[in-house]
Parts: sequence; structure tokens; C-alpha cells
Amino acid sequence: MTGSARLRPSDAYLQAVDRFLAFLADQRRASEETLRAYASDLGQFGAFLTDEHFGAPAPGPEGIDALAVRGFVASLGRAGLAKTSIARKLAAVRSFLKHAVRDGRIEASPAAAVPSPKQPKPLPRNLTVDEIFALLDRIVTPDLAGLRDRAVLEMLYATGLRVGELCALQLDHVDLAGCLVRVLGKGGKERVVPFGSKATEALRAWLAASSELRERPRGSGEAVFLNLRGGPLTDRSVRRILDRRLGEAAVLGHYSPHALRHSFATHLLGSGAELRSIQELLGHASLSTTQRYTHVDVDALMRVYDRAHPRAHRQDSRE
Repeated sequence: MTGSARLRPSDAYLQAVDRFLAFLADQRRASEETLRAYASDLGQFGAFLTDEHFGAPAPGPEGIDALAVRGFVASLGRAGLAKTSIARKLAAVRSFLKHAVRDGRIEASPAAAVPSPKQPKPLPRNLTVDEIFALLDRIVTPDLAGLRDRAVLEMLYATGLRVGELCALQLDHVDLAGCLVRVLGKGGKERVVPFGSKATEALRAWLAASSELRERPRGSGEAVFLNLRGGPLTDRSVRRILDRRLGEAAVLGHYSPHALRHSFATHLLGSGAELRSIQELLGHASLSTTQRYTHVDVDALMRVYDRAHPRAHRQDSRE
């Protein structure tokens, strides 16, 4: 449309934006960078409204309806903007119109019912096999804390337990001879998870060393994992243990105990385990949840594909 891009939004629109930015600066103490971002987003919204009104200047807040806001969001999507950027611009429009309600210009915000674009869920972070080995093999001190920390982290990686499930483990939940642990998961769902020789060795050493700790008057003898005062280990304590041991192993980045659960699933899948089996071990009700927990690089996928797919192999040419 010729000339529409040269038109400015109406004075009513520009004045409303100015009042909103002044409110952010004076009342919310917004930074200059924040004010510039809001001004840019609302300038883009004003330009869209001008185009939508066939070249007429964009109206003030009282002339904006939900259809216009939806149209703005749709135009951003058609322009190829990332969903995070669209959500930010929509948030600016929402804040602007909410202020217009507070200012008495309109009774209700037309943006309130406009949903934000669905954000893709970020893939959970996991440690590589080398990082796991560096973390676990670094804990060699024979003191009580070292034995406990090694057992805690070995069990998290060996079983894929949630940290809360690990802290809730009782002695009668663990079958050391059979290398099995009985877990009460989300929704009261019980599952049995195996664990390997390294975790068994670490757990035996910790249980033997902590026997006196369990006999103290304030000890929590039935819990598998204890703090050094004899009380049950907490989620926060496990986080601190992992942070400290990652630092000692010189593993870069910040990881939560849940990263060991992600790593457990990813490394099993990368070694050929079936997704359904991993779902059972993790205690997921939905297979789609398990898929989000797994990271398999493209090379690993190609190796599995080449090995397993009937049509993946090149056939010798026969003349």
C-alpha cells in the first residue's frame, strides 16, 4: 500500500505510549534498555495497526480490539520471528493496554484473551559419559562424607531416580544381593529398578561405614542416605553434594541432580536400550515424557539406523 509506511500512528496512540513509558520509568524504575525495547515493540505494533487501517493512523487504545492484537501476533509469525520474540512483543502490548485500563482509557484489555505462542520446551541438560566418569571416579576419599557422596551419585546415575525418590529410600527398599531397588514414584506408583556393580560396591561401603551413625539417638536409621548428624538426607543436601563434587572433578557448567537422571536415560538409549524399557525404569506414565529426557546425537542415531534398518545397507551392484 503506497504511503502507509510513511504515516505515523495517531496522536492518541503516541500519547498513550508516551504515558506508558513514563509510567515504566517513574513508577517501575525501568532501565533505559527496557524502555527502548518497549518503545520499539509498541512502535512496531503501531505500524501494524496503521497498515491494518488501510493507511489511516493507528488508533488510540480505545480503538484497539482483540482481533487487531491477534492479527499482530499472526503477522509476526508470518514474518518468521521466533516464538520467544513474538511472546516478548505480545507481552509489551499486554502491558501497554493494561496500563490504558489503569489510566481509565478503556474498561478491559483486548489483549487479555490473546494467548502467547507455545514455547518449545528446552531439552534437559545431561552430562557426557566422560563427565560422569570424571565425576564419580574423582570421589576416592574413605571418610564418611566421601563414601556417602559416592554412593548417592552412583545410585542416581545407576537408577535414574528422582532426587526426592532417592532421599525417601528406606533400607528395606534395597536388595543388595539382587541389585534391585523398590521405588515409590509420582502418584504412588511403585516400580523396581536394577543397579550395577559400581553402585552396589559404593552402597555397600556407605552402609557399612554409616552403621554407627544410624545408632545415634537422633539418627534416622531406616533411611538409606543420611547427613553427617544422622538425619535423613534432603534434596537440597544432594544438590550441594553434586555442586561440590562437580567442582572437584572440574566438570564445567551447572547441573542439578536431575541431570544424572537425564544422563541415565540418554546413555541407555544411546547404547541401544528400548525407549519403552527406559520409560519403565524412569517411572514415566507417558512415552512422550521419556523422549524429552533423552539426548542422542545424530551420529549415534545414524549408527543405529545403519545397523538395524533393512534398507539402510548398500547392496553390491550386480551386472
